This record gives sequence, structure tokens and C-alpha cells, in this order.
Amino acid sequence: MHALVLAGGRATPEDPLYDLIPNQPKALLPLAGKPMLQWVLDALNASRWVTRLHIFGITGQEYPWEIRKEARFLPDQGSMVRNILYGLKLLVREGHRDEPVLLVSGDVPAVTGSILDWVVENAQRLGRQVIYHVVTRQDMERRFPGVQRTYVKLRDLEVCGADVNVAHTRLAGREDDLWERIHAARKNPMKQAALIGWGTLLRLLLRRLSLEEAVQRVRDRLNLDAEAVVSPYPEMAMDVDKPQHVSILESFLNERQNS
Repeated sequence: MHALVLAGGRATPEDPLYDLIPNQPKALLPLAGKPMLQWVLDALNASRWVTRLHIFGITGQEYPWEIRKEARFLPDQGSMVRNILYGLKLLVREGHRDEPVLLVSGDVPAVTGSILDWVVENAQRLGRQVIYHVVTRQDMERRFPGVQRTYVKLRDLEVCGADVNVAHTRLAGREDDLWERIHAARKNPMKQAALIGWGTLLRLLLRRLSLEEAVQRVRDRLNLDAEAVVSPYPEMAMDVDKPQHVSILESFLNERQNS
């Protein structure tokens, strides 16, 4: 399976990580002896199913990256949504018109090759155009004590989104405004509400939707063949947004190396 590695973004003065890596790519953030992105690349190297990497947001010259798969570096297209769409369209042009693609953020250093293989095997079994993973608050806080995430409170679960997901190349050919709407809504709560529907938002706020009901409403609203999967691996959702996340992951990764 092809993997889009989303490693764009620099630490600007308004970023909580700025003091740790000022004006540099966040992929270079040092973490337990190596840049943050290298941990992700290690997991991709170890995956049995990932065959080729398409790495967005760095040039490949910033660090002697260890990559044991076929790989290429691509320029940042300005946002995660645009990077995904660019990558899917690129794969379609190269003949991959009917394939699932792994989407991996460059800031989930705790992920492993076996976790990625679970994602790939699950995606092959489900056959959806989009597979979005969530992790329960209980599992997240058990694995990473002290972590503070933003959770969605549903009727049956309290979950946060993961940063390892799957999208199908068939999505690149959609002729409606799906991608533009997703891009416009990426940082705007009001537009996000309009994207999924105000009725759905209200039911979420009132905790009257189960996870399956919420997914079905998104499917209907966006005409999207999607599935939300509760992942048993909190590592997929442990991204690095704040200095305290660096401390938590330093301890976690050092313990893993020493075990």
C-alpha cells in the first residue's frame, strides 16, 4: 500500500512548540534521540504492507533520513487536506485508480509497524473509501497518563481522533465541492457545523448520538462511503502539539527502547 506522510508545517511564534524548534520544520523536533519524523519513518520501514512513501512538507535535505522503502519528497500544498488531495490525484495519474492509501501524520512518533499493519489489514477487510480512526478517552489516558486531548462526547463513547487513517484513490475523482468544503472548514467551527449539518451538531452537543449514528449522518450529508473505527492503539492519536506532549513521549519512547 502507498502511504502519504503528512510532515509539513514550521514552528512559528504563535505555535506552542516554537521555543523548542523555532522557525524550523516541526518534523525535526528532537525526541528521544532522533527527529520526530524519523520515529514515524521507522514504523513505516517496519510495516509489512507499506510499499512506497510520498512525504509532504520537507525536502529530504534537512536530515539523513533512514528510509528503507521507495520514497519521494513532495512540496507542502498549504494544508493537510490539500496535501491529501494532491497525493491521491498524483497516484491516480500514475495508474493507481482503485486503491486504498494510508494517511500518516508526521507527528505520531509512538506508532509502530505492527500498528500500521493492523490499519492496512482492517482497511482491506472493510473496503470503505474513508476509514477514520478514533481512540477512547479511557484508552488514551491509560496509555499516556496526564495527556490532555480534545474529546467528542457521544452517547456511548468519549473519543479523540487519530492521525493514522485511510482514503481511497477513487475520492480524487469526485466532481462535487467536497474537498473545498473540507478545506474551508478545517479551522472554522461554524463551517464544520454546516458541513455535517446543524441537526447533527445539536445532537452531538446533547450527547444523543452514538458513534455509528454520527457516522451514518456524515455518510448521508457528504455522500461519503466512510467508516469510523475505534482503535485499540492510543499511539495513533498521540500527536505532538504542546511541550507537555514532548515530555510524555520522551518518557514513553525511552522506556520502549530500553525494554
